[in-house]
Amino acid sequence: MSLIYKKILAQKKKNKPVLAVLIDPDKFNLDVIIKANDVAHLFFVGGSVLKNGELENCISKIKKHSKLPVIIFPGDTNQLDKRADALLLLSLISGRNSDYLIGKHVEVARKIKASKQEVISTGYILVEGGKKSKTEKVSKTQSLSKKNSSKIVDTAIAGELLGMKLIYLEAGSGASEQINSKIITEVKRQITIPLIVGGGINSIDKVNSVIKSGADVVVIGNALEKNISLLEDIKKCFK
Repeated sequence: MSLIYKKILAQKKKNKPVLAVLIDPDKFNLDVIIKANDVAHLFFVGGSVLKNGELENCISKIKKHSKLPVIIFPGDTNQLDKRADALLLLSLISGRNSDYLIGKHVEVARKIKASKQEVISTGYILVEGGKKSKTEKVSKTQSLSKKNSSKIVDTAIAGELLGMKLIYLEAGSGASEQINSKIITEVKRQITIPLIVGGGINSIDKVNSVIKSGADVVVIGNALEKNISLLEDIKKCFK
């Protein structure tokens, strides 16, 4: 079994949440990397749109200042780098754009295989987060309505049945609303694979809410660009 995925499963089995700090290469902040070393378990690197194409440089900088695993969170086929420890192979199962379900994956399948990198197939589900996300704009898909929890849960179940190793509920970068705790709890109840939750998590209360609702991996990114002290505030949530 792949090393990083095995560690996520081990934490899930012990009911200990994992903190993943999401780094946007276009907004790289070394202070976030240094402070995250004492709190986080993983770094996710990538984004829906990268203007400067600094993914490789960003990964190198993280590796220089941290021993935490670096996992690529790709927004497109050009966001690949073998220096990362793993790749989240995202399939946008909340949308119906075939490019983001399988098309983009076909384009880079040989390259990914040749890298011999750990690949973690992930069912990616966009959930309404108060404003239209960059992912929706790029993928030309719509997020699932927060009022239709049944469809969100059914989509997560389908993802697991299709063989996904992770389910990722995403409200979008900088979302004004985090995903409803009832939705997280119901998805958690219906799947057996690890559950990732991200988007709109910008306070210790929201972190605690997401964890109590059942998230196995909590993703924080945009919030740290505005309030780096949040890392210190939430440290006790991940002991």
